[in-house]
Amino acid sequence: MSVHQRADDVRVPRAQVGSSPQHLLATVLGEYLDSSDAHLPSAAVIAILREFGVSEASARSALSRLVKRGLIATRGNGRPPVYHLTPGAIARHRSRMRHFLTFGAHPPRWTGDWVQASFSIPSSGQALRHAVRRSLSALGFVGLYDSVWIRPGSDATPAREALDDLLHHEAGARWSIMHVRFDEESGPHGPASAYDLAALASAYSDFVERYARVRTAARDGTLDPAGALVARTSAMDSWRRFADIDPDLPEHLLPQPWPRRQARETFLDIHSALGSPAQARLVEVATPHWPDAASWITHFQASSRSD
Repeated sequence: MSVHQRADDVRVPRAQVGSSPQHLLATVLGEYLDSSDAHLPSAAVIAILREFGVSEASARSALSRLVKRGLIATRGNGRPPVYHLTPGAIARHRSRMRHFLTFGAHPPRWTGDWVQASFSIPSSGQALRHAVRRSLSALGFVGLYDSVWIRPGSDATPAREALDDLLHHEAGARWSIMHVRFDEESGPHGPASAYDLAALASAYSDFVERYARVRTAARDGTLDPAGALVARTSAMDSWRRFADIDPDLPEHLLPQPWPRRQARETFLDIHSALGSPAQARLVEVATPHWPDAASWITHFQASSRSD
């Protein structure tokens, strides 16, 4: 974007693209509300999500789903309902936000250790096999071969507990958890071949390209508060996925050049520069329905680029 281009000419990626209203609401609450003592009226939530093009019906549905998940709870029996974040949700949000904001800052300390999970399930247990794969994927494992899964590091406890929970009642099922090292770690048959690193690199490059104009506008201060809120939330919604899917392999196992650093810098520029105007916009739209909004709405920020 040239210095003469108007702010409204910047196409701000919409945070709802690829996200459910429930996921979007969890992102917004995690970013801007850091206390379980805040009384959050449903009307304020509806007004906030309207900023992202979410209808009232979808906003109410998102609230209901987050209540079922235990992230928020109703306070009292009044009508319309008032909500608050649960203490457990606050603790989880803080931990996750620290992870998102520090992810990719430093190369991992590498010892060459991998955890390997192997399993054998009778042919009749197809649904169980899928459940095991889903569980291992959620723990950061990837399939090296059909029933041999690996992840970098040395903490085997989560995988051991997951397989024991899923398989200990299944007749004929067998499983093993091992600590392993690879003789040819970076070779074509080594652990890196189990990852689609080309697709991940492409996703990082797409992120940089998608947010290039927003990054420039954020640096120049040419986004209005409404645009800042949507842009910052969209950038976080996109960046947080990388923290969940990137295996954070050591540099010698990655194709070069590796675009994660550029993507991280893009994200941090947007996230840092737009924090205050995004917070101001949330206060503005919430206050008519929530007079105390300014006392509770805040925003997370990375402390430094070296964190």
